[in-house]
Amino acid sequence: MTKAYAIAQMKVNNPEGYTAYSREVASTLVPFGGKFLVRGGEPQVLDGQPTGPRNVVLEFPDLQSAKNWYASAAYQAIVKGRLENATGYLVLVEGYTG
Repeated sequence: MTKAYAIAQMKVNNPEGYTAYSREVASTLVPFGGKFLVRGGEPQVLDGQPTGPRNVVLEFPDLQSAKNWYASAAYQAIVKGRLENATGYLVLVEGYTG
């Protein structure tokens, strides 16, 4: 089974609203085996133009678990907090199996 990753890069436009969303995300990951690998931190841009300074990487056991997390009632109940308070993107990608 290949691990999967949810990768987000964003600019937080409303820190207060985003913080409320951010406090609730971790509990939505648990039923799907998800965990944070990166959550914020100071990025070091080497080249290109980032979407924003906030970076998040979530790891899941597989792609279906990641999709199920995103579609879950628990996450859908809070995702509006990210979409309304930050601009950027969230993508799912399978890990490299080499």
